[in-house]
Formats: sequence, C-alpha cells, structure tokens
Amino acid sequence: MEYVAAAGFDAFSMDTTGYGRSRRPNVMNDICNLSERQQADFVPSFIDEPCPPSYPFAATTIASDWDDINAVVDWLRDFRDVEKVHMVAWSLGGPRAAGYAALYPDKVGNLVLLAPAYGRGRSGSPPDNLPSPGAAFTKQSANDFTNNWNRQVGCDNQYEANVKTAIWQDMLASDSVGATWGTGVRRAPRTTTWGWNQDMVAATHNPMLIVSPAHDAQVRPASVRALYEDLGAAQKVLLDLGCTSHNAMWETNRIILFDATVQWLRDVNVDGTSAGEIRRGY
Repeated sequence: MEYVAAAGFDAFSMDTTGYGRSRRPNVMNDICNLSERQQADFVPSFIDEPCPPSYPFAATTIASDWDDINAVVDWLRDFRDVEKVHMVAWSLGGPRAAGYAALYPDKVGNLVLLAPAYGRGRSGSPPDNLPSPGAAFTKQSANDFTNNWNRQVGCDNQYEANVKTAIWQDMLASDSVGATWGTGVRRAPRTTTWGWNQDMVAATHNPMLIVSPAHDAQVRPASVRALYEDLGAAQKVLLDLGCTSHNAMWETNRIILFDATVQWLRDVNVDGTSAGEIRRGY
C-alpha cells in the first residue's frame, strides 16, 4: 500500500468478514467449530478431546464476500467521487475481487491478481444446500505458517526470517481471540465458493495483470496459466515471477511485484507489454 500510495494512488485495504480486523462471526469463537483434525492440535494442552460442533456449516460464502466488497466499493466511489476503483487481490482474493468485477464491471478499473485461486471447472451456481456442511472456520499456528512457507522456498535468500516473524506477530495482533488459543492462532472463515469459472472469466473484459509465483505450492502455476488463457480481456499479462512463493509480497523479489502493479494500474502495461507473458526475477 505504501508503494502504491507513493506512486500517487489513494490506497485502501479491506478485510472481508472473518478476516484480519473485520468482525468475525460468533461461530468462529467456538473451538469446537474447527474440524476434528484441527482441534487435535489443541489436545490435551488446551482442550481435553475433540468436541462436536455447535455450528457445523461454513461461516461465509463467496456471495457474502461480494456483498462486503460492494459496500466498500460504493463507499469509495462516493468518498473519492470516482466511477471506478482498481483492485489488487491475493489468493482467494482472486475469486473475490475478479468475481466481483465480473458482476459489476462498470465499477472496477484495472485488476492485479497475485496467485489467484482459480477453478476452471467450478460450478457457476451455489450449492443446493446453504449453508454448506462442514467446519465453520480454519486456524493457522506459527508452525503451520512457517512450515507452509518453507515448503515453497526454491531459491537462496528468498525471504528473511525477521520478516516472517513480524508478519506472524501482526496476524496474531489482528485476532485477539485466536491469540489466546494454545500458543496463538490466526482464524479464517471457511468460505463456500462458486462462480468465477471458465465461463465467468471468459466474459470478463477488465484489464488484468496475473502474477504467478514460480514456487507457489498453494495455487499451482498451471492453474494461474489456465486463468490467463481463459480470460476474455484484450489487455492481459501473465507475469511469471521467479524465486517467489505464495507469499511473494513479503519476499526478496517483492519490489518487482510492486513495480509491475503500479505500472499496470497507471499505464495498463508492464515494461511496455499490455498483452502477453513476461518473466521477471530469475
């Protein structure tokens, strides 16, 4: 946000319901609403044994996330007296932001998606049964966070240990309840997702920069490439970013990502390319 703001943009961020500093649904305050497997990490130090859920359904849906985004977008359009806002999103932010843009193309300008969680064959309709059965939310501990990051390291000095520590401390600071569970966890809602599939993406024409971290083990590069291939926009670039993981924005090559983002938001190109594939950071 500081990098984009320094380039002259008004930069805002939002957390959808259940994340960061947005309100978490009350069902996320009950440790029993984690999956039995995730509850097991707290046995016997925090709970005696896994317990049955009080709410055995996903806490949020992609539609509720789109509603959250729409409220923020409409507020920004009024607050800054603009017709459109640009969007930058990461991971599940892909179907959230770009799915929203597909629904409201006249409210959205350019998009930058980092490691977007694309489902080419995902159902275009909500499931018959909502809310969706299963755990209400998930948790991530410091060990979960570290192990997940380290399995995606493919280069020397890909990230700095003190950066990881600072990020984790900030995550705990955003979750006052989760921070008290065992050694501390960050909670996130389980979100039932539909739409933003091949048909929806093919009908999307907003200019889009799609960034694929080379060592991403959470959203595989093949999936990101499928999004690029399916996208109906005339102005689209796939940035293959070397020596990066799913957490590219916190790693050594982050400035390449930030610079490409500013170029796309400002000029709808990266180093003169407005359509095609580019490689950086190798």
